[in-house]
Formats: sequence, structure tokens, C-alpha cells
Amino acid sequence: MSDPVIKRALVSVSDKTGIVDFCRELSGLGVEIFSTGGTLKALQDAGIAAASISTITGFPEIMDGRVKTLHPKIHGGLLAVRENADHVKQALDNGIGFIDMVVVNLYPFEATVAKPDVTFEDAIENIDIGGPSMLRSAAKNNESVTVLTDSADYAQVLDEMRAGGGATKRATRLMLARKVFELTSRYDNAIAAYLVGAEGANADGAAEKMLVALDKELDMRYGENPHQNAGFYAMTGSDGRRSFGACFEKLHGKELSYNNMLDIAAATSLIEEFRGEDPSVVIVKHTNPCGVAQAPTLVEAYRRAFSTDTQAPFGGIIAFNRPLDMEAAMAVNEIFTEILIAPAFEAGVLDLLMKKKDRRLVLQKQPLPKGGWEFKSTPFGMLVQERDAKIVAVGDLKVVTKRQPTEEELSNLMFAWKICKHIKSNTILYVKNRQTYGVGAGQMSRVDSSKIARWKASEVSLDLNGSVVASDAFFPFADGLLAAAEAGVTAVIQPGGSIRDNEVIEAADANNLAMVFTGMRHFKH
Repeated sequence: MSDPVIKRALVSVSDKTGIVDFCRELSGLGVEIFSTGGTLKALQDAGIAAASISTITGFPEIMDGRVKTLHPKIHGGLLAVRENADHVKQALDNGIGFIDMVVVNLYPFEATVAKPDVTFEDAIENIDIGGPSMLRSAAKNNESVTVLTDSADYAQVLDEMRAGGGATKRATRLMLARKVFELTSRYDNAIAAYLVGAEGANADGAAEKMLVALDKELDMRYGENPHQNAGFYAMTGSDGRRSFGACFEKLHGKELSYNNMLDIAAATSLIEEFRGEDPSVVIVKHTNPCGVAQAPTLVEAYRRAFSTDTQAPFGGIIAFNRPLDMEAAMAVNEIFTEILIAPAFEAGVLDLLMKKKDRRLVLQKQPLPKGGWEFKSTPFGMLVQERDAKIVAVGDLKVVTKRQPTEEELSNLMFAWKICKHIKSNTILYVKNRQTYGVGAGQMSRVDSSKIARWKASEVSLDLNGSVVASDAFFPFADGLLAAAEAGVTAVIQPGGSIRDNEVIEAADANNLAMVFTGMRHFKH
């Protein structure tokens, strides 16, 4: 079978990028063009010969445009098998003309529901019905019909038509058909996910069904290890669309890796805790914070965060809650770091930092999306949970010891609690003067975490006397608290809830410690 020549095209697009030039070329190749609504007006205003779809259907657009292409003369013209004599006869008997090309993209449903003030009615009106129907009909009959959903494919199709006497290649039509079903699958998934969210908006717990659409946004060089393939996928679900590009822009450096993406997520999730506060710096290594500090200036905050652990920051990730200024940039430039993340870079800073070609510089364009769900895969299925977005305020704390914390202790306890939430369990964190002094992360025993935190502090000669300590979960025994008291701690913040809470409280009182319970734990596995 020879490739069919394109004689009639149906064009109806929401995204009109390149459509006028494309249709002008089609018209020059002798293609008869039919269109609808705004697309028809745009073509006619540009002087392109185009007729209304009603000239095919003999029926007007009705119900505010909801019904215009759902007609046998449209779908018969798309679905008729040209080599089937019975199909051809039925088309002739019913006055149905073949349609050889469809150029359609869909109502912007995903962009609509991503708007913070979108109403349910607006979302519903942006569900495209005729568009997906035409696309599916055209894609099913790809032996005879060329279907386009992406302006990036216009040039290839025109080149083939010029070279092929108005026809496209079979392989191209098949590729374009595959893109249709990828698009309509994602589109329907986005709608279903939105409706699941609307249906479960007032329900407790996780919904019975969760639908997400994943679209590859970035190729990763490899996974956690070089023998593993990996990619980064933007996600559209019931809580909207989440993508790397919406929040970040890589300004310089090598391509991002799988591990880089995890570290960026860890660093920015933590720096978000200090949005709008004093200059703050977070240094992350393998998703764990190895140094965090606040200070009157960004450079001082960096120096203090770095002093927590002077080895781990090499090859680490640093995030700032303020535009990165030259003084802080010069300090950071003294060592090699994998990634620097800031909400802006002041004049001259990028020129300085770009001298190290392998270092990635990432602009955080907007805050991370709030709340929502997080997904973790297992070999036997998917775990889904709400993100740990709960915040403990000073008023939520319960003082359980005889001694009340001082104002300074309370400030450091709250600082420590914000950081503790982002460290792998079991977590023990020492803080002094709004700076991390010792980080014990990811140990099987809370006592071991405490020992590691103390050892790390001693390695860099940080004096724990007068510090406070945070634990992500309760102290199951008094030994962990006694180890902290021995280190010189004066105040403790922990969730509480152990059957031995009374023993721990008595140990705190015996050592003149102030201790507060949050009533909320922060396990992070």
C-alpha cells in the first residue's frame, strides 16, 4: 500500500504555537483546512483559507462549544478504512468525506487545576471531550491518517509531504499515533487524579484510589550506582503537578544525577524551615544535614554551619535562605561542593562560582509545594503517606520538668526541632547558639546516635556545655538522656510517649535539665 496523500485536514488547537505558519504551508500544498472556534478565527485573520467544521457536519456548534466535532461525518471521515470497499461505499452513501490529517491539542486541564484559585466548575469546563475523541479516532486509523498533537512535529511532517507528493511516511504516522495515546492516557489520568482529590477532599485517611501521571522531565546520568538506569519524572496527581523545572533552574555545571536530586530535595526541604528568618545555611551530605546555622550575615551562618563538621561538606550540597552574596560566595569557594542552591545570586557571584566547571549552581525560583503525598516503592508495591509537614509551635510544647527552659534555651530547642525532623532516624542533635554542634544520624540505637554526635563535636573542638539536645522520638530509657547530661546539655526537646517517661523526667530533674515534650515524633526512614 502506498502512503496516502493528505487532501483534507481538521485543525483545532488550544496551544496555537506555530499553527498559523504550519497551516499556511499546508494550504500551499493544496490541503483543504477545516477548523473550529478560536483556531478558525486565527487562521482566517492570517489570511489562510479555512472553513468551519460546520460545513462538514451541516450542524452548528452548540452548548457553548461542548458539541461541535462529535458527529458521524467527522469520525466516519477519520475511521473509514480506505482499502475496505464496504467502508468506502458507506462513506459515499452517507456523504462522508475522508479526513486525512488531524491537528489537535487539548484544553489545558493540568494548567487550569494547577492554579491556586481554580474552582471545581472551571476544572470541569477544561475537560476536553471532542479533542481526545478525534485524536483517538485518527490514531487508530494511522494507516491512512496523520495526527499531530505537538508543534515540534510540524516541520518533519511538512518535509515529508514536500518530498512525498503530499504524503507522510508510515513510520512517522505510527510514531505520531503512539504520541496521541501517551497524551490522552496522561490527560485522562490527570482528570481522574483531580476527581479523586475532589471526591476525597473531606475524607479522612488515604483515598481508596490514587492516580498519578509520570512524565520524564530529565535524564539522570545513572541511578544511585553507575550500573542502574534512572530518570526524573514530573508528577501530576490529586494535589496538582510537581516538577523540578517549576521550582528550580540549573544555571551551571554537569548534568544532575539521581543522588543529586535526592540531596537537592533534602537540602531545600530543610532550608524551607527557615524561610523569612535570619540568614540561614544548610549543608547536606547523603541527604543528612551535616551542618546548619543561623547568624546575622550569610557568610557567618556558612562559617558556623561548616564548623559543625569540616570534613563532610567536601562534595556536599549547600542551600541558602537568602540571595548568595559575594562575601559568602568567596567563603564557599574555598572548598569544592557539588551543588549550591540559592533564591538568587548577587552581582558577580555567578562569575566567581562558575570558574569551577563541575560545580552545579541551582536557582530556587519558588518555594517547594506544600503538603501533599509522598510515594516510596517496595518490591511488592507502593507506600503512600502524607508529607511530614506538621509544625510544632512554642505554645504546643509541654514542659515536663521542674525547671522551665530559659528564653535562649527555648530558641535553640525550636531551632533544633526544625532540623531534627530532616535527619534519618535514630536522631540525636546537639545545638548551641542556633548552630548544630553534633549530629548523630541513622543509627540502630539512640545511644549510639548520641555517642556519634558527641564524638563529631569533639572532633572539631565544639564545646557541648550549655547546649540543648533534640531527639526525633522518645528516649526509651534514661540512659540516652543521662549521656546528654554528661555532655553538658542544659535542655532537651523530645516527643515523649514512652512507658518510661517518668524515669526520664526524674533523670532530667536530678540533673537540673529543662525538658519539653512535643507530642509529635519525626521518624525519617
